[in-house]
Amino acid sequence: MLETSARLLRLLSLLQAHREWTGADLAERLGVTPRTVRRDVDRLRELGYPVNASPGTGGGYSLGAGAELPPLLLDDDEAVAVAVGLRTAAGNGVEGIGEASVRALAKLEQVLPGRLRRRVSTLNEFTVPMLRGPQHSTVDASVLTELAAVCRDNERLRFGYRDHEGAVTRRTVEPHRLVCSERRWYLVGWDVDRADWRTFRADRIEPKPPHGPRFTPRTPPAEDLAAYVSQGVSQRAYAAQAVIRLHVPAEEAAQEISPSAGVLEPVDAHTCLLHTGAVSLDVLVVHVLLMGFEFEVVEPPELAERIRDARDLLVRAVHRSADPAAGTAAPRTADGAGRRPGTRSGSGAVR
Repeated sequence: MLETSARLLRLLSLLQAHREWTGADLAERLGVTPRTVRRDVDRLRELGYPVNASPGTGGGYSLGAGAELPPLLLDDDEAVAVAVGLRTAAGNGVEGIGEASVRALAKLEQVLPGRLRRRVSTLNEFTVPMLRGPQHSTVDASVLTELAAVCRDNERLRFGYRDHEGAVTRRTVEPHRLVCSERRWYLVGWDVDRADWRTFRADRIEPKPPHGPRFTPRTPPAEDLAAYVSQGVSQRAYAAQAVIRLHVPAEEAAQEISPSAGVLEPVDAHTCLLHTGAVSLDVLVVHVLLMGFEFEVVEPPELAERIRDARDLLVRAVHRSADPAAGTAAPRTADGAGRRPGTRSGSGAVR
């Protein structure tokens, strides 16, 4: 009886870990015959677990949705990872998930063995989270789960999409994957009306069910979707784009430059290329200077000219600060203004 109970728990764990199993695969994993697998599946059903079976050569077993969430079977490392993840979930940009995480954590800690509870409490006691401050945009957790479901089930998604100016358009998309950056979530999908791949910010998506029909997945736009989204939000979305050679290793640059600020490309052990963008070349100058790394402009040459102009402006400011007798009035330019023609009086922000 003890052996049978242990095997049932193992079977349930396998069904939770994979969307669908063939009877032969389950029998091989459990070291039993397919007939024993069928009997064990019947026992799980008697215990209230909704195990679905599809007939035929391509059929198999899957754990269906039931009235209640079945017990999760986690090993020690998985349990600790879930507990720590729940404690830090409030800072990931998902609206309303903080309270839900606390409730889930309370339930989890009730059933954690003492040895694991001590590991979790020790880690949390001696860890101080450093978050980036309040989120400017959050996405509802129910929207994220809905987007993940249509990606999983290969169902067309209809939604209203709000752009940065607040205008809403209707979109029909074949969703492929969700990509999570440091502060935001993005949906990558094939835009049916525009016949092209698009990236959408999840916090601007308002799903319009019902979803469907099902579709055959397309070849994704890139093998590395994280890099694809990073390139889109840091370069393609901006009018001014540049390639900068940084005189630091890519690993060191990555500690200061987030994926949403640019794409890093290693060159050698001492340098890397930064592909980035901004609303204008003037903003790019500020963006690059604030990184604090030694650098050189690869392209465009106009950016190097703007940097030289900024250098001259700063040198004059330093001289005036060191020698107040030199006067405070800025040199007049041809257009009569106290700044270089073509520059803006204000400063912009890099997203």
